[in-house]
Amino acid sequence: MANKDRPDGTGETGRGRQPDASIRDDELERRRRELEASLASRRTDRLEGKDEAKAATGYGQALKLSSEFIAGVVVGVGLGWIIDRLAGTAPWGLIVGLLLGFGAGILNVLRSAGLAPEFGRGGKPPEPKE
Repeated sequence: MANKDRPDGTGETGRGRQPDASIRDDELERRRRELEASLASRRTDRLEGKDEAKAATGYGQALKLSSEFIAGVVVGVGLGWIIDRLAGTAPWGLIVGLLLGFGAGILNVLRSAGLAPEFGRGGKPPEPKE
């Protein structure tokens, strides 16, 4: 039967004495070095000058894209309404302005997201990042 002071009969409480801690430490150190090497190989694109600290977060990017779209539609509707008031072409200026603003808003979002080339550059847009 175990003594009150020594539940496992060794004089120590808990799991007992570990056999050789230096072997375990060497194994952990080897695994840490392998993990560092693996992470360093995956982070090469970050170290080549891409500053992700300044990149927008997910919510910031969503707010930016939605404001780009809304601004395009509002400007189109505003110009269409002004044309209607000046020219007296009741709903047609507003309708055309809404459609043009919608198209401009989508183009602004695509440019801002990097999926459409900037004006005057031509060529294919860059491949989206995964």
